[in-house]
Amino acid sequence: MTIQRRIAALAVALIVAFSGESRAQKQGGVMRVYLFDSPATMSIHEEVTIATLASMMGVFNNLVTFDPKVPQSSLGSIVPELATSWSWDAAKTTLTFQLRQGVQWHDGQPFTARDVKCTWDMLLGRSTEKLRINPRKAWYRNVEDIVVDGDHRVAFKLKQPQPSLPILLAAGFSPVYPCHVPAAQMRQHPVGTGPFRFVEFKRNELIRVVRNPTYWKPGRPYLDGIDWEIIKNQSTGSLAFVAGKVDMTSPYYFQPPILHDTQRQAPTAICELVPANNQRNVILNRSAPPFDNPDMRRAVALTIDRKAFIDTLTQGEADIGGAMLAPPAGIWGMPPEIVRQLPGYNPDVAQNRTEARAIMARLGYGPDKRLHMKVSARDNAAYRDPAVLLIDQLREIYIDAELEPIDSAMWYAKIARKDYTIGMNLTGNGVDDPDQAFFENYACGSDTNYDGYCKPEIDALFDAQSREGDAEKRKSLVWDIERRLAQDVARPVLFHSKSGTCWQNYVKGFSQMINSEYNGFRMEDVWLDR
Repeated sequence: MTIQRRIAALAVALIVAFSGESRAQKQGGVMRVYLFDSPATMSIHEEVTIATLASMMGVFNNLVTFDPKVPQSSLGSIVPELATSWSWDAAKTTLTFQLRQGVQWHDGQPFTARDVKCTWDMLLGRSTEKLRINPRKAWYRNVEDIVVDGDHRVAFKLKQPQPSLPILLAAGFSPVYPCHVPAAQMRQHPVGTGPFRFVEFKRNELIRVVRNPTYWKPGRPYLDGIDWEIIKNQSTGSLAFVAGKVDMTSPYYFQPPILHDTQRQAPTAICELVPANNQRNVILNRSAPPFDNPDMRRAVALTIDRKAFIDTLTQGEADIGGAMLAPPAGIWGMPPEIVRQLPGYNPDVAQNRTEARAIMARLGYGPDKRLHMKVSARDNAAYRDPAVLLIDQLREIYIDAELEPIDSAMWYAKIARKDYTIGMNLTGNGVDDPDQAFFENYACGSDTNYDGYCKPEIDALFDAQSREGDAEKRKSLVWDIERRLAQDVARPVLFHSKSGTCWQNYVKGFSQMINSEYNGFRMEDVWLDR
């Protein structure tokens, strides 16, 4: 089935499922979900891992969110949450939200417009309350000010028009935090307004949330709670699911081989593989030798055999693309025939490597003088497995490397401080929009610009595409930026993966997004038919 037909089929199936279930949902029960890793903290605003987001998204609400019934999230699928309505001014530089009344934080305090201002002042680094790390600060670089007008009205004042700002605000990574709870407490015992209340986090064991009895949405959630059981070995996690010890596998985590194997062992389960808008890429530390040399970076880009990665790791079920998610699941990505023209994307790998070896020879390396280094990778299969393949491909250009596995709790801090030479990275884009992908991953000064790429002229192009209101004109700008990033060997993309989840057939009301794995975990519509 083509992706286009899959999108249409998912949409129809979800409409039918949700309309049918509206008469049949059951209250009660604790859902058990296997979670692939133990995050450093519970603070969504300070983490980039889905391990935090998936388990904590149900604790919070956003101003707006993506409709969970629409698989391909976009500007048109945004629905109200803590905001009941929103509108632009004539200049398209002020976005005003009317807020929902009567909402309470889990500790009983009232939610007001001041909480919105506190959250985004903190994200912008303007408040006395500071985040330990601030991965999404770059998302909001265009925000000039947050203006409160009473308890239930708040406006985002922008430096220039930004039509996609609501998309950033709808992302799972954009919850509203309470003014009255310190950032340090939010790391260990978060307080939200969402359908579930946080109970406990036992590192490497369990994250537990329970039903919020005072949730502002009547009748939700259906579940009494969710136990996120941390199982770091994916084979063990699969076996736990097959044995019925958990109701759902770690969301968007299984690659095709283990997903298909799990489905064979649990034929009555529902297993879906979707383009989740995450990519495997290589990060090169541009601030230190040897990759402060652009020729050395180009040699690495030329030795990459993308098809080998896809065939070996995904049984051929992944896509080759640039910085943006490949179409048709991706709204902004280049089609394959254009991607093949990008620097380093020539499918003739032998020719590419001949050029790469010539570069290495000019730099003084060859069969008798090889370069030695470590390839850093987060210590789980999604990072380790492609890192092993990368090490093998680097040997083709006289680089002998060894794997340096890094514990998840230390991984993001390590690469953020540029404490690596070359790394295998997984970039999960929070939304399918260039403002997020470019500002977060490639803009000068972004906390998550891990390889240190910085060109003011490219930043100016980021701003130009961001303020463009015409979709086709914007897409032309986006594709030009993608070409330039490939030319500059900025975080070479290996492939856009398809990630899978399995859930028991009695789990109802859960659906996967096809262009962002980070936006479907409110879990307020999920129920257990058993």
